[in-house]
Amino acid sequence: MLKALGAARKDLDRSVAAHLGEHPDGPIFTSLPRSGQVNAAQMLAEWGDSRVAYDGPDAVAALAGLTPVTNQSGKDKAVHFRWACNKRFRKAMTTFADNSRHASPWADQVYRQAIARGHDHPHAIRVLARAWTRVIYRCWLDGTPYNPVKHGNANEINQPTAA
Repeated sequence: MLKALGAARKDLDRSVAAHLGEHPDGPIFTSLPRSGQVNAAQMLAEWGDSRVAYDGPDAVAALAGLTPVTNQSGKDKAVHFRWACNKRFRKAMTTFADNSRHASPWADQVYRQAIARGHDHPHAIRVLARAWTRVIYRCWLDGTPYNPVKHGNANEINQPTAA
């Protein structure tokens, strides 16, 4: 039974990778650092095709459960983890974000800054995924693959500082 499931999964992965190349937004998601074919396809599938579906990157991040929920009543204010969201989308985005920090100095810096502020690993990964959502949204809106040379914040990290 396990061999059959493993074979079916490999066939599905090959099919996903083949169809990802046919999608007009496929090059955007595959251009992301360490996104991989399957993870890129998962992100694209949950992101969707409609350019009018989202008001901006924060709407995408909220759908994916990457933004906190703030409850306020009188003087009391509490910030909570977002439970009501597209959990497949959150998993795809956080998996990508976690992988990206090993290939992108900018992503690694965003992650390390979140850890330094006292966030645990899952929270820091959601912070990074939210930051990536803004980058991906811009690429998606423009219809252009990710280019680290055009990523302003990444360029600041990669530039040597003047002594």
